[in-house]
Amino acid sequence: MNFFTKLNIVSALFGFVIFVGIELMVNVYRISRWTGLEVGMVSNLEAILILVMVISSALLFPRLIRYWLMRRKASYFTVLLWIPYFVLFAYLFRIIFPMTNPGDDPNPVTGLVMIAALFLYPFFLLLVNLLAAFEINEGA
Repeated sequence: MNFFTKLNIVSALFGFVIFVGIELMVNVYRISRWTGLEVGMVSNLEAILILVMVISSALLFPRLIRYWLMRRKASYFTVLLWIPYFVLFAYLFRIIFPMTNPGDDPNPVTGLVMIAALFLYPFFLLLVNLLAAFEINEGA
């Protein structure tokens, strides 16, 4: 598999991670309605799940970049290449699962949190790429 394909797969994975986090935030009422759990419980579970996703991606993404993208400088393109994949995932999700119940609309504050997350995510990916650039001496 060539480097371009690997770069796009990694970028799609980065886009998918932020997509899952944002969709969890936006669909609190829908998940609550589908599962029968209270909104507060669903909100707490989603916050824990998002925190676990952030921690696990901060630990796993540098390894993925280090070993699969071989720490090339071109791997920094993932800082921007996740955006088209995120848009594609969000568009497909809205087509497959349309909002049919007006009660499922998210709170207005959720939009601000989503904007902040989308603004900070490239900086997170840049930090992950920088961490992948440093080699850890094992066994020394």
